[in-house]
Parts: sequence; structure tokens; C-alpha cells
Amino acid sequence: MTEHPTSYERPQPGVDPAEARGALLRSSQPPDRAQPPAQPRPLGTTALPAQARAGETPSGPGTSTSKEHSVNGPEHAQPTSAEPDPHRPRPTPEGIPPQPGAEQERVAGSQERRTGRGLPPGRPMPMRRDGDRLRFVGAATRRIARGMDLDEIVMGLCRATVPTFSDAILVYLRDPLPVGDERPTGPVVLRLRRTDRIPEERDSEGGGFLPVPVPEPDPADIGLAALTADLCEVRPGGALNEVLRGVRPVFADAPAARAALPELLGEGNESLVPGGQHAILAPLRGRRRVIGAALFLRRPERLAFEADDLLVAAQLATHSALGIDKAVLYGREAYIADELQRTMLPENLPSATGVRLASRYLPAAETARVGGDWYDAIPLPGSRVALVVGDVMGHSMTSAAIMGQLRTTAQTLAGLDLPPQEVLHHLDEQAQRLGSDRMATCLYAVYDPVSHRITIANAGHPPPVLLHLGGHAEVLRVPAGAPIGVGGVDFEAVELDAPAGATLLLYTDGLVESRLRDVWTGIEQLREKLASTAQLTGPDHPPPLEALCDEVLDMLGPGDRDDDIALLAARFDGIAPSDVAYWFLEPEDAAPGRARRLARRALARWGLEELSDSVELLVSEVVTNAVRYASRPVTLRLLRTDVLRCEVGDDVPQLPRLRQARATDEGGRGLYLVNRLARRWGATRLSTGKVVWFELNR
Repeated sequence: MTEHPTSYERPQPGVDPAEARGALLRSSQPPDRAQPPAQPRPLGTTALPAQARAGETPSGPGTSTSKEHSVNGPEHAQPTSAEPDPHRPRPTPEGIPPQPGAEQERVAGSQERRTGRGLPPGRPMPMRRDGDRLRFVGAATRRIARGMDLDEIVMGLCRATVPTFSDAILVYLRDPLPVGDERPTGPVVLRLRRTDRIPEERDSEGGGFLPVPVPEPDPADIGLAALTADLCEVRPGGALNEVLRGVRPVFADAPAARAALPELLGEGNESLVPGGQHAILAPLRGRRRVIGAALFLRRPERLAFEADDLLVAAQLATHSALGIDKAVLYGREAYIADELQRTMLPENLPSATGVRLASRYLPAAETARVGGDWYDAIPLPGSRVALVVGDVMGHSMTSAAIMGQLRTTAQTLAGLDLPPQEVLHHLDEQAQRLGSDRMATCLYAVYDPVSHRITIANAGHPPPVLLHLGGHAEVLRVPAGAPIGVGGVDFEAVELDAPAGATLLLYTDGLVESRLRDVWTGIEQLREKLASTAQLTGPDHPPPLEALCDEVLDMLGPGDRDDDIALLAARFDGIAPSDVAYWFLEPEDAAPGRARRLARRALARWGLEELSDSVELLVSEVVTNAVRYASRPVTLRLLRTDVLRCEVGDDVPQLPRLRQARATDEGGRGLYLVNRLARRWGATRLSTGKVVWFELNR
């Protein structure tokens, strides 16, 4: 095997460029200077005999004047006459349309390769330029591929090509950009997305192969400052449409490109493009269709583009177009994911009686905004509120969809006023129906502001933390239970005190668990964080709820965002016993009159006599409907908070419905009066019957 030296070495001083590529480069040191000792030859290599320069007679032992050892080609010396030349000149790349001046360029390039003469001083040999093209394309495509969104990819294309490949670039994209397989409607419109020219400091990233450094140009030399048309419509059958359909880059002085430039740049702006082969028009083709075009420009005094530069432009255009196509698809998926996550989580927390709420949600990362964590607050009959937080395994769209189904199921079960352990039991059954591997953790709590008690059931979720008014924070002892989806397990509920001024914090494991700490270490850090935050406001004033949530999230370190985080904080204000009036009424005809008298006395005690007429009328109508069908005592409760709330309960599960009574009907107008006079009203089914309630502004 004959070894051929690589052709990427720089020309040595004193060596004629026309010397054969296989020859050993002569030293440029004077003959009388001592030569360094020869380096040992690696094993398995064969020393090549020194070749003479063109026109010289070789001398020395082992030399030969036969034709087999003569220099008969511009590239390499031929070791033997029978061995084919492995470095024969490459044919013209296939698929490149004939360009103006291509034949002259080929002849001139062949002459330069044979003699090495005719090149400007400092211009590298063509083989060296080919190697630099490969390195440049590799560096440029890596830079383009680093972009995640549309702007980053376009900017990567501009920064990679200017000034390394061209002095300026114009990038046009379709407006709007088609997404995926959707078929755009209407005419094709290209918008100038970005222009770039040589900056003040040359960008050396990726390495250049332009022959010699040149002084910084005036932007007016390229003419980009005078370019005002940033929008063009591609006419069907027009010259620009034909160039874009051709897909392959073309020189701007080609007939098709010359006819397309006025349509692309605007009438009169085609004169800004330098003449000759100093501009390349490259269509940007994505997966399905052409999505834009790029125009590479060089100044007139610079070397013109060559035929191989069309391949470079094609590579840049292909990588950029595919990257833009994927970025548009990624943007659409991210939008869908954000919309899915937004609709799965509550947009606004309800305004519940006796409790204030605040929440936070943080995705695991900006590139994965969808997760399985959720929270919810559901108003219940009797001024109670259900607090829910859950976590579905995974961070995919499937996890978010399962989370939405479980959240909807929890809302439906809460509307039935089931105990917390029963809610978790039905959620477990629902998860098993969704699939065998659908696992989730959930914590369900019901707060009663009248009794100042909270009932909690847990399904494998981290325990809640209760921050008392004095600044003491404790982790509530709640039976952990098995996660939802295991099946065949029982859930246990505990009832605990919820004093006024205390704050209950429900969270998912992403807040307290990461690769740097285990879950119990994180829970202890959370408890300490709550206690230290409460000390800032003093023992008599709880910390503001929104600020408390922000302080809790500040405990996360740089490596603590391994999972998405859902946080729900509830400040228990409660309802004082003096603001509650509660009675039992027997289901008899005298019950409505007694209800009116009791309501009048309670309003007088609270100083709300101005509401007596409205309250007596509405209470009489609701109680009359209740005692008509009830078989057990009817309950009547008045609550004085920021509004006046009246609740009437009975043992009949059928809910009343508002209807328009006819002129001949004797009844059916009670709920119509409630709907007209009350601020809000509703009816909720209980496990023991129903509750009809209404509210009046104080």
C-alpha cells in the first residue's frame, strides 16, 4: 500500500505550489544550517522517495528517470503505472444546473490546480478550500441545530454564514408559516424575517475559508440599508415561484434568478445585488413544502462564489428549513400543552366562606410544561370547602389527560358530599378503569368553618403542614394509605382542629423531594421555612398568604426542580359562633311562620333589620317547599359573614328546579322570587337529602 500525504498542509515557504502533492516538502532553511535529526518512521509505513520539482533532474541514490516516477499530473506523483490515481479530479456535482460562467470557472480552476499560478497572494490551494468547506458546513450546521425556536434557528443561520461564508444574508419565511401537514390557504407570502451583515468584530466561530482578510465594509456597500420591501407575494407561474419550486440554490446572475429578484426584493431593489457570481438564492424547503428563501451576498471586490459553494448553500438551507419546520411543530405542541395544562388546573380559586386560598404551579422545566400535578378547591354545602391536591406519575400529555379525568371525578364526587375516604375510594376505582398502570397520589380534605374542624384522607401523598397563628409549624399525622390505582385497599380519614388564623399547606412531592434530598428531609426544611417566615410578622399576625407561597418556593435550590410542583395554601378564618343561628323545624304547616319569626329575631340581634322583609319572604318560600315533602325535621341556618347566607335542609334528595309558572298555576313562584331577590342561590344534594341556600348582600 502506498501512503499519500494529506493535502491539507499549508504551503511552506520556498516550495513551489506546482510541486507534486505526494512529494515531501523541502525545508526552507539555508543549506549550511544544521538539519534536525530525522524522526523515527512509524511501523508499517513506507518512506517515499524525494520527488524533484518540475523541470529538475532527480539525483541521489535510489532515484530513477523512468516514466513511472515522473511528475505527469497536477495532483499526485504516480508510484507505478498500473496503480490507478486515487485522487483524480472530482466530477461536477450532480443535480447542479448549468450556471453562467461555469465552463470558464472549470477551465480556470483546472489551470490553477496544474500550475498553482494565477492565484491571488495568500489564496489557499483548492484542495485546502474543499477541506475548509467541510469543516465550515459541520460547524455551521451545529450552530443552526442549537436553536430551539424559530428566532434562534434563523439567527444561527445568519451568525454562521456572516462573515464566514458571505458578507450579508437575507432570510425570507412564509407568513404565516404552515404547521405540519396542514395545507395553507390563500396566496404564498414571504416576509423578510432577518437580515445580517458583517459586524464590527469578525465572528471566528466555525473557521472561515475566505482567502484573505478584508477591511470592514460600509453597510451601504451591500445595500441592505436601502432595502425597504419586507413583504412579497409569490405569484403562481412567476419567476420566483419557479426558482422556489426548483429547490436547489442558484447564482443570482442565472436567468431565472435575475427574473425572480425584483419580485423578491421589490421593484428597483434588484440593483442592490452585486453582479456576477456574488449572490446565491437558496430556497428553504421543509418536510412538505418550501417555507422561504435565503439570499447570500458577497461584495463585488471579494472573490465570487464557486460551483462548490452552491452545495454549501444547499446544506445550510436544508438544515435551516428542517430546523424551522421542527421549531414550528414544537411551538404548536408547546401551545397545545400549555392550553391543556391551563384548562386542567383551576383558572381562579373560588371565594369560599371562612377561608382564604392561594395557589402556585411550577412545571418541571420550560421544555416540559405539562405534568400530572393538580390542585383544586371545591365549595360544599354548609359553607364548607374541599381542598384537593394530587400527583399523577409522569410529565407527559398522557399524565396531564389522566390528571384531568381524576380532577373531574373528584369534583363530581365532591358534589355528592361524600366523606373524604369515600372520595378516594371512588378515585381509586376510576384510576383502575383508566388502565392498570395509572398510579397517582392524592390528599382530600374538607374544612368546616362553623365547627373549625378539618377532615383529611390521604392516598400515598406527602402529609400537609399546618402553620399556627403563633408561628409554630407542625406536620399533621395523617395515615399515608396506598396510592390511587393500587386497588383493594381501604382509606382512613382523620378529623383535626383547624383554629382560626392557622394556615394549611398542601403540596406535591416536587416541592420537598429531589436528587439532592429525600422527601422527609424536604418536609422538615419546609416546616422550618414556614416557621421562620411566620416569625417575621409576629405572633399575632399571620404572614400574607401570597407572600407565604412565594417564600415557600424560594426554598428550592438550583438542582431541586426535578418534578413539577403544585401548591395550595388555605388560611382558616372560620365563622364565629355569634355569627351563626341554627334551628330545627318540624315538617308541619306552622313551620314557615316560625321560620319567619326566628329569622327576624336573628337579624335584629345582628343589626340587619333592613333585610328583614327580603329574608322573611325568601325563608318562608324555601321552608314551605321543604316541609311539603319532608318526613323529618327541617334545618334552618343563618350565617353572617361578608354576606348573609341562609341554608334550608331536608331529607328529600330531589333538587328543585326553576321554572316559569303559568297564570293559572297556584304554585311554582317561590324559586322565581328567590332568583330575583337573592344575590346567589343554589341547591346541593347530600347523602341525607339536600340543602337549598341563598345569599343576600349586607
